[in-house]
Amino acid sequence: MLYPTSFENKLGFDLIRDLLKKFCLSPLGIGLVNSISFSDNEQEIYSKLRLTGEMLKVITFEDRFPSQDYYNLVPELTRIRIPGTYMEPETISELRLSLQSIHDLVSFFSARKEEYPGLFRLLEMISGPEGADDAAEDSIDTALPEEQQITAGAAASLLSIPAGIIRRIDRILDERSQIRDTASAELTRLRKEKNYKLASVEHKILHDLKVARQSGWTPEDAEVTVRNGRLVIPMLSAHKRKISGYVHDESATGQTVYLEPVAIFETNNEIRELEYAEKREILKILIGFTDELRPDIQLLFRMYKFLGVVDFIRAKALLANETGAVLPKIAESLKSPGTNKPGLSFSWHQAVHPNLLLHFRKINKNVVPLDLEMKGDERILIISGPNAGGKSVCLKTAGLVQYMFQCGLLPPVREDSEFLIFKKIFIDIGDEQSIDNDLSTYTSKLLSLKYFIEYADKRTLLLIDEFGSGTDPSQGGAMAEACLEKMAEIGCYGIITTHYSNLKLLAGKVKGIVNGAMLYDSKKFKPLYVLKKGKPGSSFAFEIAAQIGFPPGILGNARNKTGQSQLNFERQIQDLETEKDEMTKKSTELKVADDFLSELIGKYEKLSSELERSKKEILENARQEALRMVSDANKTIERTVKDIKEAQAEKERTKTARTEIKDLKEKLEKIQPPGPTSGQIPLKPIRLSAVEQPLATETPRKGFEPLSPRHHQYQSYLDELNRKLYEFQLTLDIRGKRVDEALFLIQKYVDDAVMLSIPEVRILHGKGNGVLRQVTRDYLRSVKEVKSSKDEQLELGGAGVTVVAFR
Repeated sequence: MLYPTSFENKLGFDLIRDLLKKFCLSPLGIGLVNSISFSDNEQEIYSKLRLTGEMLKVITFEDRFPSQDYYNLVPELTRIRIPGTYMEPETISELRLSLQSIHDLVSFFSARKEEYPGLFRLLEMISGPEGADDAAEDSIDTALPEEQQITAGAAASLLSIPAGIIRRIDRILDERSQIRDTASAELTRLRKEKNYKLASVEHKILHDLKVARQSGWTPEDAEVTVRNGRLVIPMLSAHKRKISGYVHDESATGQTVYLEPVAIFETNNEIRELEYAEKREILKILIGFTDELRPDIQLLFRMYKFLGVVDFIRAKALLANETGAVLPKIAESLKSPGTNKPGLSFSWHQAVHPNLLLHFRKINKNVVPLDLEMKGDERILIISGPNAGGKSVCLKTAGLVQYMFQCGLLPPVREDSEFLIFKKIFIDIGDEQSIDNDLSTYTSKLLSLKYFIEYADKRTLLLIDEFGSGTDPSQGGAMAEACLEKMAEIGCYGIITTHYSNLKLLAGKVKGIVNGAMLYDSKKFKPLYVLKKGKPGSSFAFEIAAQIGFPPGILGNARNKTGQSQLNFERQIQDLETEKDEMTKKSTELKVADDFLSELIGKYEKLSSELERSKKEILENARQEALRMVSDANKTIERTVKDIKEAQAEKERTKTARTEIKDLKEKLEKIQPPGPTSGQIPLKPIRLSAVEQPLATETPRKGFEPLSPRHHQYQSYLDELNRKLYEFQLTLDIRGKRVDEALFLIQKYVDDAVMLSIPEVRILHGKGNGVLRQVTRDYLRSVKEVKSSKDEQLELGGAGVTVVAFR
């Protein structure tokens, strides 16, 4: 139940209908757009939303969905029910093209019945029982009962019907929608004979034309032409009797006549008779085809009913794609008619007015989305705030989004939004005054309020703009307060905008009423278009007047009359709310930064401890290795000295000793001194004083530090880790990427974040049609290291950004 009769126009739903019609491919779909209506049946609503949701996936991810040649043959099929009637070739061609689309749709859904089960079950519309009502006149209900199941075999059999008709059409029509010569044996004979006679006539008349040209009986550049369906020769009037024949026409000046030679006259008559026979045979073929088609007309009605529904659902999906709409949740069902279970609530996140969204997109502006939640005993929201602050837009957005939902259209909200289903929606938006009925603005509003109070119940949603306005403020405010108390007593839901302070004061006093404010930046003097529930808002009348240059003297006088205490009170409330939001935002940013810094410090301390421990281990190993080498070198030197002394510097023995010392020297020289930061081990120089004299050689002082391959590998790993940490960004931007490219970037980014122990990151995917957001969320759910993923705060990007927290 809706009120008033201009309900759709006031909310802008008429523009939604117009847009849906543009998305339709045929009058079948347009007819269903015209039949969209409000419903309070949960099963019906959910069925329609689910079908549109499935189709949204189809148009997003499928590139071979049949979406052309959706012709409406229902009127023509209705006409040919009468025996003796027939279809023209052009109509038969449209029948063929549309049946091919139906055939392709059946094949498409049959092959993807697991992916799109709801759309697959639409095939039940074709395979329904014989003897059903005339599908050309039926209202189409897309909410099929769950117990109706179509089997894969039944779906396959549906393909044979349009395929058989298509084959029959192809036997009689060619690609240009002309009757084939082979459509019947008689037609083949007639056309063959006609063509033979036409060739004979052409040969004869060309001969006569040649003679006439050579004799000068024709105008210059004369050619054979046609008059009254007969081949004729243009001849000068003065020579028209030079060739025997019949004059069919003459030029405007009378100087040229168009002559049919007598030699071809009889043959032309025979051709004319053949053409009449050809037409009779074509008519016979068309009647025969239509007679064959007539027994299948009921089935064809159902096929075109199916085609219209697919067209309609596709249009709804295209609208959802344009507005970023999704399949939301439905709140717990109402337990019994006329009552609401306590605690029922609805919550809308990132809701937008679709018409405003599409308009702003054209002028490169962004719509501030609406977040609205009513929970527990909260039923009536009183919204206050400045003029042009977004109150009316907020109200219309709420009404249009709810109405779209209950009409089976996907609403433009975030997917975690939750909806209640209302039996009645009443609105009072704009002006219903009428000169004809002598209604003033206030009288029309009183009539609306009277209707609301008489017919509202616990399953009613009221949307009232500028509540109480139109008359004396004190009396209008009192009437509005009394009506509001009655509405709260009834238990209906409501969203109401007002400037009256007495209505704001009812929150907390009357059960079910809660305040809300459209935020306004009093420092920059501009509205924020953000709804904040819980506190009333100020009208900022004086601030707005000052901004547009209103005379200061008048403003000062007005302030004095109002009372400074009241002005300060409203300003302070608004300033506190604005500052609170700013502090919350900054506090969140600082907490994230502090947590990240703490995590980073802990990580570096851990790495430093491991590095120091590894350094000590490496140095100790190097020291032991160096001591062993020095010990071996000293033993070699001592043995060499001993051999020299025993041999008493014998030439060959000395030569051998010199070679051993040289080899030892080269071995020690291969050990390079460590760099300044490698943790070098200083060794005492090896002095070969015992052999310096006999051999006249010297081993140079060398320091060395043997490093194991494991040390080099570990140091390289640390360097790479530090580089990754230094270059890592806390936000990944995948806007404008293809799905496969975006998924690759997300996977690599999440892997790096896990490896570097980053506590929280942000993935910027934008809103768009929601594909990148869905891909991001699906992948994150598959990563066990991901603790949570959620939308960013409204002021930081909302549904366009996913915040990822790691375990």
